Amino acid sequence: MAIPLIYNVRSVRARWTSTIVAVLGIAGTVGVFVAMLSLARGFKATLVASGSPDNALVMRAGSSSEMMGGITLDSIKVIQDAPGVARGSNGPLITQDVVGVMPIPLISTGTDANVQIRGVSPNVLEIRKFVKMSQGRMFNPGMSEIVVGKNASKTYSGLTVGNKIDMAGGHWEVVGVFDANGSAFDSEIWTDSRVLNDILKRPSNIFQSATVHLESPSSFQALKDSLTSDPRLNVDVTREIDYYAKQSTTMTTLITVLGGLVAAIMAIGAVFGALNTMYSAVAERGREIATMRALGFNAYSVVFSFLVEALLISFIGGVIGCLVVLPLNGLTTSTMNFQTFSNLAFAFKITPELLVKGVIFALVMGVVGGLLPAVRAASLPVATALREL
Repeated sequence: MAIPLIYNVRSVRARWTSTIVAVLGIAGTVGVFVAMLSLARGFKATLVASGSPDNALVMRAGSSSEMMGGITLDSIKVIQDAPGVARGSNGPLITQDVVGVMPIPLISTGTDANVQIRGVSPNVLEIRKFVKMSQGRMFNPGMSEIVVGKNASKTYSGLTVGNKIDMAGGHWEVVGVFDANGSAFDSEIWTDSRVLNDILKRPSNIFQSATVHLESPSSFQALKDSLTSDPRLNVDVTREIDYYAKQSTTMTTLITVLGGLVAAIMAIGAVFGALNTMYSAVAERGREIATMRALGFNAYSVVFSFLVEALLISFIGGVIGCLVVLPLNGLTTSTMNFQTFSNLAFAFKITPELLVKGVIFALVMGVVGGLLPAVRAASLPVATALREL
């Protein structure tokens, strides 16, 4: 025979002070858990959004990132003629990129932070089609002009249209702001790759990578086979979207592990809070439990009833924790991207999946915190408790 659910609801209401303590502990733990996972999710989503299934990235064989890459102009000329490369009105759709990192003061603190500056080809907007100019215009080839991502414009001092800044030994004019649709490019500065090579005193015929726009996503394998088998080249070819997904792995793992450790430590405290609440309930309701046992409710019913009570408390805490962190969704923050050593802006990404995980995490804490008191309640000697009535 099962104990009515209304009995558990009334019990929670009757012991509201200890219940609130347990609920707040679980809510805080769930809030931290969801917030840290949403940070990792947002960081990964920002980098993955930088890649397109229609593009392929070509780098020197063995390079783990663009910063470590090197590809010659002669190699790029070979790549342009490879099968699968899309062509526009002005020729093959390929951008040869030069990548560097420059310190620029943050608007918020005035202290320097690294921003990634990327030299690109003038036709880059035909290749990275999701990037659109939102203010001003695109830079002119061969000129010391830069365009900046929307997040970089809001984060760093002096990166507004019409302003002139000194950077990397050069004198630059900001001529436009672009919107890269929430990708990592929103945190970058772009200029002409040949101009950047000249400013950085690098060889004019050496670039870090080449990004190719494919005729179609299915053209990737033909391009890869052609380039990797060409004896004139020593390159690796990856889908752009796969490259950026891999780049997110280190930081995503770090955030997830640290968040998990913090949440685990807080969960221990929350579980002890739940234990205290449920043990107090057992102590106060010893005669109630004995009476129910005498009326025919078996030990399993008592265990189940107390677990339901613990789950009710943890569910309320889990929902509150999720609601508290929900306003963080879309809030922009920034951190160091260890692959490029530059500052990367990204947004918290709280999804329904993460909210469900948060509630499940709360229920697990409820089970752990409620099981021992439930067993204790079921094992109370019926005769002894009844004699105290």
